[in-house]
Amino acid sequence: MRIFTGYQRGVDLGGWFSQCDHTEERYDTFITAADFAVIRGWGCDHVRLPIDYELLEDEDGNPREKGYGRLERAVSWARENGLNMVLDLHKTAGFSFDPGEREAGFFKSEKHQERFYALWERIARRFGKDGDMLAFELLNEVTEREYGPVWNRIAGECIRRIRVHAPVTKILIGGYWHNSAAAVKDLPLPYDENVVYSFHCYEPHIFTHQGAYWMPTMDTSFRISASATFREMAEATRRMLGGTLVDFEKYPPEATLTAAFFEDFLQEAVRTAEARNVPLYCGEYGVIDNASPEDALIWFRAIHAAFEKYGIGRAAWSYRQMDFGLSDPRMDAVRPELLRCL
Repeated sequence: MRIFTGYQRGVDLGGWFSQCDHTEERYDTFITAADFAVIRGWGCDHVRLPIDYELLEDEDGNPREKGYGRLERAVSWARENGLNMVLDLHKTAGFSFDPGEREAGFFKSEKHQERFYALWERIARRFGKDGDMLAFELLNEVTEREYGPVWNRIAGECIRRIRVHAPVTKILIGGYWHNSAAAVKDLPLPYDENVVYSFHCYEPHIFTHQGAYWMPTMDTSFRISASATFREMAEATRRMLGGTLVDFEKYPPEATLTAAFFEDFLQEAVRTAEARNVPLYCGEYGVIDNASPEDALIWFRAIHAAFEKYGIGRAAWSYRQMDFGLSDPRMDAVRPELLRCL
């Protein structure tokens, strides 16, 4: 498996140009040039920048020049600090991973798909020259498995159009079930040598999303330790989530979370990437702020060891706030050790 060079240790800038109220104040203050210097000081080699289409388009799909200017400034801050960047389209017209955004119809609408292609063509024309430090991620977290074949077709056409303007820029593609590692095997064969397979990992969800207010079946008062046994995690998962991608029955019931769990969980995705000689990248992973910082550190140590074993590049969710903030004051006591695990 090839290594995604320059994108091995990163952090997400969630909430700046995506999952936000899209106001001038938010754009101007949530992340500044100083934050890029902090991230470089953390020893990171890149940032992943989620953007919603509203930053770059009006309601009719016409380009917003001011939004492109803001994006250019962000790219320049990364370059000035020696950081690479993944530019992640977090929401497009007609689709968002978050049903609360009320975006729908993308996978059935040629009109939405053409708008998606046109947006990426504009981005490629504008930023294709930055391919030495900028990668494009086509779309964040395709949800339903049934979208997989349609999404593979859309992604192939989008890459073809991007390549006219950005022939060597790295392009990331992830699969269904919210960029699940389990979906990597069903991604299309790489369009060219500059394609990277992407996935997200928040497993076990019962730990990383404990008490999450946005999960409809979750008791917001629920808490569980990173040292809980798999028996305890399985029981809590049945009560709180109803299902999971983790087959807890594979593991001894009294076992607990270690690097071996993640090595096993990611093994199929790694085998796929190795067979196709494609770099593998985890664009999001992290622990909700309902967990104690000490428990979060246990989880980060375990997944970090698996990433290192397999040579998987990654970006942790998320730099500030967003219920996962690594720079938030609550993480001060463990941050020096945690940064060794990014």
